[in-house]
Order: sequence, then structure tokens, then C-alpha cells
Amino acid sequence: MLIIDRIVWFVNSGIKIIIVAVIVLMIVRLIADAMDLNPFAWTSRTVRRLSDGFVIPVRSSLRGFGINPKFAPVVAILIAILGGWFVLQLVTTIAAMTQGIIESLASGAVFRLIGFILYGLISIYILFIVIRIIFSWGMLSYQNRVMRFLVDVTEPLLGPLRRMIPPLGWLDISPIVAILILWLFQQAVAGTLLASPFRNF
Repeated sequence: MLIIDRIVWFVNSGIKIIIVAVIVLMIVRLIADAMDLNPFAWTSRTVRRLSDGFVIPVRSSLRGFGINPKFAPVVAILIAILGGWFVLQLVTTIAAMTQGIIESLASGAVFRLIGFILYGLISIYILFIVIRIIFSWGMLSYQNRVMRFLVDVTEPLLGPLRRMIPPLGWLDISPIVAILILWLFQQAVAGTLLASPFRNF
């Protein structure tokens, strides 16, 4: 599908541009901090104004972990790359699911249609669980809008699993078990509905 491919290309290019922009901005911030420029100079104020939105939240999280906050720009670069990868995975999954649904509708393959919907939704759900795990490491509270959404979406599965599976010390393994169960179900969908030789039934 040409339109879907173009949308994915556009989003892919946009995410890469944003990641490069954040990397350049954080490198400039690191250089400005290392040079110990006059904090009231135009250059310093501009760099801080552009980069504080990324640096200040990361700095707060690093303090919570007992890590020197001067590494905040480096961590911000890693978060930008990781966040970009998550967005690309989400867009690619949705695009593949949409393309599979359109092709299945065009050929009248009902089983494959259901399979593509299930496979895509499971992939998105697994991605949400992974993002929630990483955000929880960053000590994002439920007050954060993104974290609230992730908790509300994933807790219906993780909550019951957490009650059934005791934590290993301080480690909550319920997300790992949830991802394993979802992956197995996804493989079952791929091996039945999507691999059916009877494409038109």
C-alpha cells in the first residue's frame, strides 16, 4: 500500500530528525556546562531555555536513583533514542496491521482478517507493557498523563498476574510473565489464523 508506506516513511523521517535534534541540543548543553559560561549571557540562557525541558525531569529522576545529575543530558539522549524506537515500533505495527486488514478485506479472507487484528493488538499491548516497565524505572508517578494511560491499559492483565505470582525479592516478574503469555498467544494466532492455507474462508 503506497499511502501506508509513505506515512511510515514520513513518521520514520520525522522521528529521526527529532532524535538528531535532541542529540545535538544535549551535546551543546554538555559543552556549555563544561565551558562554565556566564549564566547571564545570551548563549547560556538560550541553551538552557531550549534544553531545560529535557534536562530538568531527567535530573530529578537521577537524583532519586542517587546518580550525579550532571549526566542528565547523556541520559536525555538515551531516552530520546529509546522513545523514538518505541514510536517507530508502534507506527510500524499499526501500519502492518492496517495493510494486512486491507488485503484481507480485498480478498475476502475472514480468518486472516481476524488474525491480523489480533496479532497487531497483541503487539501493541506488549509494547505498552515494555514502555510501562521502563517508565516505572524512571520513577514516573501516576500523575503523569502517559504513565496513567499505560497503567490503566496494562493493569487489567498485570494486576491479576501480580496477585498470583509472588515477587522475587524486590523484582516484580508479572510483566515478564504477561509478555511471555502474550507472545505465546501471538505465535498461536500466527500459526493458525495467519498461516491458514484456506485464505478465503
